Amino acid sequence: MPAPEFVVVGSGIAGLRAAIELSPGLRPGAVVVLTKAGLDDSATAYAQGGIAAALAPDDSLELHEQDTLAAGGGLCDPAAVRVLVREAPAAIEELLAWGAAFDAPAGAAAASAAALAFTREGAHSRSRVLHAHGDSTGREIALTLLRRARALPQIEFRPRCIALALLRDDHGRVGGVECRELDTGATTGLAARAVLLATGGLGQVYAATTNPAVATGDGVALAARAGAWLADMEFVQFHPTALALPGAPHFLLSEALRGEGAVLRNAAGERFLPRYDARAELAPRDVVSRAIEFEIARQDAPHCYLDATHLDPRELERRFPRILATLRGFGLQLATDLIPIRPAAHYAMGGAWTDLDGCSSVPGLYAAGEAACTGVHGANRLASNSLLEGLIFGARAARAMRAAPPVDSSRLEPVVVPPSPSWDRAALQAGMSRAAGVLRSGPQLRAWREALRRPSASAAGSGGPLEPIETANLVTVAEAIVAAALAREESRGAHYRSDFPDSREDWAGVHSFQRDGSVYLAPAPPA
Repeated sequence: MPAPEFVVVGSGIAGLRAAIELSPGLRPGAVVVLTKAGLDDSATAYAQGGIAAALAPDDSLELHEQDTLAAGGGLCDPAAVRVLVREAPAAIEELLAWGAAFDAPAGAAAASAAALAFTREGAHSRSRVLHAHGDSTGREIALTLLRRARALPQIEFRPRCIALALLRDDHGRVGGVECRELDTGATTGLAARAVLLATGGLGQVYAATTNPAVATGDGVALAARAGAWLADMEFVQFHPTALALPGAPHFLLSEALRGEGAVLRNAAGERFLPRYDARAELAPRDVVSRAIEFEIARQDAPHCYLDATHLDPRELERRFPRILATLRGFGLQLATDLIPIRPAAHYAMGGAWTDLDGCSSVPGLYAAGEAACTGVHGANRLASNSLLEGLIFGARAARAMRAAPPVDSSRLEPVVVPPSPSWDRAALQAGMSRAAGVLRSGPQLRAWREALRRPSASAAGSGGPLEPIETANLVTVAEAIVAAALAREESRGAHYRSDFPDSREDWAGVHSFQRDGSVYLAPAPPA
């Protein structure tokens, strides 16, 4: 079997969109998509909130751009934001042409973007967020892209196959991946002209996360070990309203609920957000998450509450069928009960640094989606810009990859790095949540950094062949987050230091870049 021309690691929105864009004119099987689980097991399928685009009559590209920059806390790359918002309308039209069924107002046809229903979410100045089947937007987009990708003979899918290491030549250029078939245990090398890391997020490094089990930072770890620059790793967004019920998963209760008028109450039943921000429940996620944590600490309570009991039950059923069905499974009714909530790790703004075409700092290596840091989100992602980023920058990365030169497979070797200390997954997650969660401090971070350098007391696991690989990746990611959080001695966006509670004006536009264990604060990656 001939070697592929391109390897895409990950089958979420960024990976699928890239694979589709890579395909024209290639031979069958020239694009290989690796995914360590099933093809539909990605964070994309879990995304409830929606996808943002300036398509409504009262909206504009400039307003979407301004809202994104404002949410980003002075750390967005304006050029990347401009690309995101300006390419958004055409990307939505493309999805419609491929059969995506976005919600439309009652009685309207959704054949064009102009006829769609637009909703408001936190920190948006206009109603510009599109949904599908109420709260199943990510699933609808994932199914649309997967359906199109499966129809293309150029794309070969390899489920239950995990990337272990990147292959490099003696000049440091990436030219493939070493991967393992989980069902057989066979390890093989796949040479390719270029590799795209589209592995999604890293939420499993925390004890509470809205992310699926597969979100173990694999792409970021692979990039770091290959010597690529990482950027903005200290900025991890915590979604304010995750279900906080003993024994239940940390199910995300969409931002759109607050957009429809739901409010937050503390343990005493008081609505508290207006005391923290004039925008109240529609403030950016970092503001809302911190306010919840402050109220929990102030009242020594286990959680706060989401209150939608004053809203129309029929409208709730129409807009949020998936959420309502999930809550019913735990004996809760959104229309009549206060829902216990607490912030949970949701989205990583940082990742492998890339330019506007998905190129990392290592030749032959590309990244897109949550595994990448394009500068679009800055210090705090604007709600519903994540699906959009994967869609647009996945396609842009693919177009850049097509220009990559051939690789000499005889000169490729897997990247070899010293093994990380062995860690028990639960202990790692608990330590990260304590030291590098919503609220942080220098002493906690320094103590945890030292602890990370030693193996945990019990590192034995029983999670099958994936567990040691994923946990090693999580340790690499944890070390990067802590190093960046220590270096940024200020509070900005999703990064809050209690010992440095204010933002430094001279650090606006200053990113954290790290490679080989060293952290640099600069506007751009060091030469």
